[in-house]
Amino acid sequence: MPTCRMCTQNYPNSQFISGNGPRYLVCVRCADENDMLAEGESSSLYSDEIVKARSALFARRYRLWAFLGSGWLLYLTFGSGIELWSNILFGTLLIGTVATPVIHFLGTTKFNAELSRLTP
Repeated sequence: MPTCRMCTQNYPNSQFISGNGPRYLVCVRCADENDMLAEGESSSLYSDEIVKARSALFARRYRLWAFLGSGWLLYLTFGSGIELWSNILFGTLLIGTVATPVIHFLGTTKFNAELSRLTP
């Protein structure tokens, strides 16, 4: 993978702007910060729809972990004192603790495919 001349970070070829001279081997982020992009290029690279879609993708990816963490927090603070519901909540959290890494691992390929589709 090539390295950006300005920020010295490695990016795939799709993250570099095309051109010769000062635009050669400059990533999109550095080109946007240094006003090297033409009028039409900046809107297609950083649109609000792409930002919202990427945020929603990451939220869908990590929501199981957030629910599991908040469930354990609620169980440890409030739920352990209730007689019947504490056992049901503990069983549900135990099953969720085992199932969440498996579901997370099985969804990796789909997540990476959707992320590469949303990468400008």
